[in-house]
Amino acid sequence: MRRLMIASALLIAIPSLSQVKEGKIVYERTMQLQIRINDDNPAFQNMIPKERKDKFELFFTEGKSLWQGVEDDTQSDETSFGDNSGGMRMVIRVPGNDDIAFHNITESKKVDQRDLGGKSYIIADSIKKLSWKVAGETKVILGHNCMKATTQRIQESFRMTMDNGEAKREKVMDTANIVAWFTNEIPGSFGPDIYQGQLPGTILEIDINNGRNSFKAIEISPKVDVAKIKEPTKGKKVTTEEFAKEREKLMQEMMQNNGGGGPGMRVNIRN
Repeated sequence: MRRLMIASALLIAIPSLSQVKEGKIVYERTMQLQIRINDDNPAFQNMIPKERKDKFELFFTEGKSLWQGVEDDTQSDETSFGDNSGGMRMVIRVPGNDDIAFHNITESKKVDQRDLGGKSYIIADSIKKLSWKVAGETKVILGHNCMKATTQRIQESFRMTMDNGEAKREKVMDTANIVAWFTNEIPGSFGPDIYQGQLPGTILEIDINNGRNSFKAIEISPKVDVAKIKEPTKGKKVTTEEFAKEREKLMQEMMQNNGGGGPGMRVNIRN
């Protein structure tokens, strides 16, 4: 009798999970801007924004998804600030708003369209899966029951500093501590940004290094134009390694052109 009850419960549960086959999720990304400037002017230091918020949308259907920035005239990939005396002015550029990422979860494949230096690139690669540990904690996000999962990721990042008008860029290897909340009420192993194909359900909230970078679902809709969910094709096809070299070259050029400080100086923030 007990086995029969369990089997009946499973049969009831399966149809409810299979109902969500496609849709759209809007995420809000919050990034903490950790910028240090060795400057004697405390007023300028106080002008530096402490965080930045952006919105992205995820279109998904069975086994496939498309990730892109929300089309919003008020959303830009640059934030500028400075004093009104015509002195130093800085432009903070946060990449990713114009990028497009297609994931084929079934085939463990992804295709990115990335903009760099006014050019578009197409990068095809496999989905790199992290080693997750599912905890026993649960909570509800936008009406969906979610479970907690944690992992770590070793990533390359850069620290930008200003010292006496000179920009310095230091490469470091960081260990990112990641906490995700996923729901199997939306199956398909979807999620924000690079965190797709990771868990047995869709990630609705994720936190990297205690709020240094986070994504949170703020809207879920069952309506989606499935025709949009396809591989991007606009750009030069390169490998992941070739794109990294192009990005490093551009960063070096920007450091040389703007490293002396002054108006129009740019600081690039990378995930």
